[in-house]
Amino acid sequence: MHEHASIRKRKGVGASSQVKADFTMLVVTMFWGSSYLFTKMGLQSIEGFTILALRFGIAFILAGLVFYKKFRHVNAKTILSGFILGSILFSLVSAVTIGVKFTSISNAGFLFSLSVVFVPLLLAVLFRKKPEKKVVLGVSLSITGIALLTLHSGLEINPGDFLVTLGAVLYSIYIIVTDKLTKNVDSIALGVLQLGFSGVWGLLFSFWFETPQLPDTAQSWTAILALSVLCSAVGFIGQTAAQQYTTPTHTGLIFSLEPVFAAAFAFMFAGEILPAKGYAGAALVLLGVLAAKMDVKALMTRKNYQEQVYESEV
Repeated sequence: MHEHASIRKRKGVGASSQVKADFTMLVVTMFWGSSYLFTKMGLQSIEGFTILALRFGIAFILAGLVFYKKFRHVNAKTILSGFILGSILFSLVSAVTIGVKFTSISNAGFLFSLSVVFVPLLLAVLFRKKPEKKVVLGVSLSITGIALLTLHSGLEINPGDFLVTLGAVLYSIYIIVTDKLTKNVDSIALGVLQLGFSGVWGLLFSFWFETPQLPDTAQSWTAILALSVLCSAVGFIGQTAAQQYTTPTHTGLIFSLEPVFAAAFAFMFAGEILPAKGYAGAALVLLGVLAAKMDVKALMTRKNYQEQVYESEV
């Protein structure tokens, strides 16, 4: 039985539920793609760590109100796991937030998507497992794309591109650690707690390195509320609710559209246009990400299955 049918059988839902779930995931991905634009907007009047404190603080409050029942039986293990994940989350979003200040929105979106390629590479290094051929292909395409996107005259990479790429590496670590820590704990309570700890780290760092302030313009308030409500709280809740009704293949491919949305928002609202080699690099990065995600054998099996069904009907 192929992936779609097995998911529906296991969850007891119909095809319409999966369509709704895929649409929800698409909206969540669109929100995440817009986060680079809103971050850039916010940085014009608010410093980076203050943005993070407000973003995750508001998101924690909203998500906590929705999932407050999950906290009735939270134990020390869940709190510790939330602290660890929140600390990593704060580190990676800090790198991306500061990086966006020094690079283009489009570059940030495509470079951060490289986390999909870094995850299997890190797993191969940590567990001494030879990477799959699709990962090697994805890495090769992505490295070429990175060079076209980021290297300028003198073969130099600007600090913003470096920080966003570092954020992608940290996100791949976050994904691996999350997989280990979500076993035997309430994943929703853990997810909400990590938002809270990220917000606390942002508040501490803003007092240490900045002069904390609330947004004082309509643009800065729009940026903060969009980041906290749409990109963090709604994104987290939407993903949690929808992912159980769709397939891992659909989820991975939909999430691959995040840098495309980032580039589209950058063009529509910031008038950002990449040079020709930049778009070529972006295309190679996207192809590399898709190649690393793609399960060719599963796709061929599904294709053969569909052909058999068609022939039997004819």
